[in-house]
Amino acid sequence: MSKKKVIIDIAAIHKDGLKVFEPVEDIETIMYYKDKPLTDIVQDVSGIMVGLSTFDAAVIESAPNLKILAKHGVGYDNIDVAAATKRNIPVAVTPYANNMSVAEFTVGFMLALSKKFYPSNQALKMGTYRGMKNYTGIDLWGKTIGVIGLGRIGSEVSRICRLAFNMTVLAYDPYVTEAYIANTGAQRVANLEELLKQSDYVTVHCLLSSETKDIIGKKEMEMMKNSAYLFNTARGGIIDEEALVKALDDGQIQGAAIDATILEPPGSDHPLVMHDKVLVTPHIAANSDEAMSRMAAMAAQEIVRVLSGQKPFNIVNPEIYQ
Repeated sequence: MSKKKVIIDIAAIHKDGLKVFEPVEDIETIMYYKDKPLTDIVQDVSGIMVGLSTFDAAVIESAPNLKILAKHGVGYDNIDVAAATKRNIPVAVTPYANNMSVAEFTVGFMLALSKKFYPSNQALKMGTYRGMKNYTGIDLWGKTIGVIGLGRIGSEVSRICRLAFNMTVLAYDPYVTEAYIANTGAQRVANLEELLKQSDYVTVHCLLSSETKDIIGKKEMEMMKNSAYLFNTARGGIIDEEALVKALDDGQIQGAAIDATILEPPGSDHPLVMHDKVLVTPHIAANSDEAMSRMAAMAAQEIVRVLSGQKPFNIVNPEIYQ
């Protein structure tokens, strides 16, 4: 009996993910190193563990035997879900795998900017340090943070900020209930403008979609406090990068920390990378050993589940089973 082929689109997949496939005798895993077009290698595959490659309609239509697309992560904007749904192919994600990792990273961003970690360290390395007066930080204690998107990660950020730093948490998320928000300890705002005007820190934790693309643009940054900081550990494109550079240059906001950019990884000449008011990292907020283990194992389990004739647990297009 021929084995079912599964493509793994994650070059540095955690060993715990591969271990899930080991006891399954009828599955063969194939690593994809982006050395060939996806349309050329998916023609006889049954399952795909999706990383950051784009799985559009053309790729999906090139895979007549495809039974499951399992995202190694939560954001699935690189998958054409409509094309998969048309073929009755489930798209699964790995919720809960990276919640705490990204939340901790976000709070780390907040501390790094507030306490001047990066510029003071750079001054010491470059031999330009001339005293502490140029590196006076601020405390998080008692400040107000605005959370855009109060899902799994946003809720964890809210909890940490409330309990560790006695912060007031304002939440903007039209898709969660009053009971859910109350359970997180956050306060719901009527609209995004209210959140932006009141917050000392603004952090985005929503998916990238047509609704959230450039949700923080020129107009929104003009609403923010001049002393406010802006954070993105979600997806590039949620914040208008050109508008952010201008807002920083004009002193409309104090600073920003960005883990997700439109072009990834951003080059050394990227305007945000070069800006002295911005801390940029190459989309590594979820890149803890623990999160990578959970994501790889959960995605692999979804693939095994579907290829054995079962339904996936965490599906984004459940209508295919109705």
